[in-house]
Amino acid sequence: MNLQEKIEKDFLVAYKAKEEVRVAVLRMLKTAAKNRQVELLRPLTDEEMLEVIARQVKQRQESIVSFRQAGRNEMADREEAEMAELMGYLPTQLTAEETSAAVDAAIAETGATSVKQMGMVMQAVMGKHKGRIDGKAVGEMVKARLSA
Repeated sequence: MNLQEKIEKDFLVAYKAKEEVRVAVLRMLKTAAKNRQVELLRPLTDEEMLEVIARQVKQRQESIVSFRQAGRNEMADREEAEMAELMGYLPTQLTAEETSAAVDAAIAETGATSVKQMGMVMQAVMGKHKGRIDGKAVGEMVKARLSA
């Protein structure tokens, strides 16, 4: 069973169980996936579906920050609950230690010595750990290591 089929099945189970938040999240996710499918003019692969989910998670993270700054804690809490539902479909994220080791390995592999070569290192890390690693954290680590 591919990821889209699993999401569809989970949606039906949540709908029948009247799980309000989960139904809303999965409905939005299915819509985002359908929009991406229309853009590509073909069915999505599991990797592309993971990208759609990651994009949805990132939107939730940005919304949480905005809501907290505006003092709308109830909305931020709802976004956090939605983000938790979405995270269940993503592969487990690398820990800080694993991310650090991946950055070190990529720097050694590419032979990068200056910040000008940051893109090369980023590409190596993100390519090997697609969907399992936070690009922002990697960028900060790479920049810190190459500027030292």
